[in-house]
Amino acid sequence: MAISCFSLTSFSKIPKPTFPRASILTPPAISPKPHLKFNPIFKPSTLSLFLPIQKNPKTHFRTRFESHICCLFTGIVEELGEIKQLGIAEDGGFDMRIAAKTVLEGVNLGDSIAVNGTCLTVAKFDTQLSEFTVGLAPETLRKTSLIELGPGSLVNLERAVQPTSRMGGHFVQGHVDGTGEIVSKEPEGDSLWIKVKTGKELLKYIVPKGFIAVDGTSLTVVDVFDDEECFNFMLVAYTQEKVVIPLKNVGQKVNLEVDILGKYVERLLSSGFVDSIKSS
Repeated sequence: MAISCFSLTSFSKIPKPTFPRASILTPPAISPKPHLKFNPIFKPSTLSLFLPIQKNPKTHFRTRFESHICCLFTGIVEELGEIKQLGIAEDGGFDMRIAAKTVLEGVNLGDSIAVNGTCLTVAKFDTQLSEFTVGLAPETLRKTSLIELGPGSLVNLERAVQPTSRMGGHFVQGHVDGTGEIVSKEPEGDSLWIKVKTGKELLKYIVPKGFIAVDGTSLTVVDVFDDEECFNFMLVAYTQEKVVIPLKNVGQKVNLEVDILGKYVERLLSSGFVDSIKSS
């Protein structure tokens, strides 16, 4: 069997094949405008969860059917917002509309904003009116003090942290563990002592010099009074001007989130994890 040998020069002499233009398929032109339009009268399909959200540069809204993404906060309040409306929405849900400015910078639909320490999802926002709307689930209303708010009430606001954010407070999830009641407010110099009463199920996680989030504000516990089921903390003058806690009266409720590390330690001890390590 004869073997043919080819050199690079022989390849260069081979004429290149030509193809008629008619044989080349031209892809169809893509319209710059989408063919799918959202009709607000009908409920969106579940397929819309996999499509990019169409945004208007001024006004946005998100349906209740889109999933909530858990985020992390620091407990450093960014601004005080004002409740504009709180009540049952047209679709049967429970909405809260809040006037704010700082937390609307770079906001997107579905972003998480802590409202008095409660992680809530932005369902609508309007940058021209400087306001946003969040939905409240029945469980949220049962577990938090948000139900006590009304038009004109001020609330602590904080956006979820980003990878480049400074961790100025402590790890706050925005998952309120329960509420406490303010039992006393006593000034000392330009600072303010506040004592809060709560249940034993939360008090066991609260320790002197430990972290606690009160209405979403990262604070340091000063003392714990087990016999009174209370703990206290102190607010310096600067903090008093930036958070909502000093504006509340004795007898009003505050949202509490204990340090998550205490829960993990309790879980490990109750599961026999320590004993298993000793026996290994």
